[in-house]
Amino acid sequence: MLFIYILAAIVAIFIVLVAFAPKKYNVHRSVTIRKARPELFQYLKLMRNQDHWSPWMKRDPEMQQTFTGEDGNVGFMTQWESDHKQVGHGEQEIVKLEENRRIESALRFLKPWKSESSGYFDLEDADGGTKVTWGFYGTNKPPMNVMMLFYNMDKAVGKDFEEGLAELKRVLEN
Repeated sequence: MLFIYILAAIVAIFIVLVAFAPKKYNVHRSVTIRKARPELFQYLKLMRNQDHWSPWMKRDPEMQQTFTGEDGNVGFMTQWESDHKQVGHGEQEIVKLEENRRIESALRFLKPWKSESSGYFDLEDADGGTKVTWGFYGTNKPPMNVMMLFYNMDKAVGKDFEEGLAELKRVLEN
């Protein structure tokens, strides 16, 4: 009987955790780059340019990539495969372009775990250049949302965005 009470308590705790654990995430970072917004938009919408500043390409320069469609247009897709645990396998597809303002992409991660997110670049005028905000957002479905109680997505991925934006700034301003 004690076993049943313990099991019931564990199930009840898990149900409460699923109910209250965060379900949505939005991680983003920003930097101001001394370039005009139209120039930055033209550079960022070309996904192949990410190879010049991406923190994940830096982690695995031998990453295998394939491309489908016309770069810089809705529907263009890049797929990658890497044995590096922080890079994994996945694909990114341009899903929306708002000229000189926003680029949206669908991110589908296949390994080391499956998940889907939406990525974006927002561009806005700033003193001396353009403020670039790079981020991604999505939903953690139960019961996977319980893991977010123990994993700080903002801290983990935010560092990658900071590193990537710093390199993007260096590449474009030099």
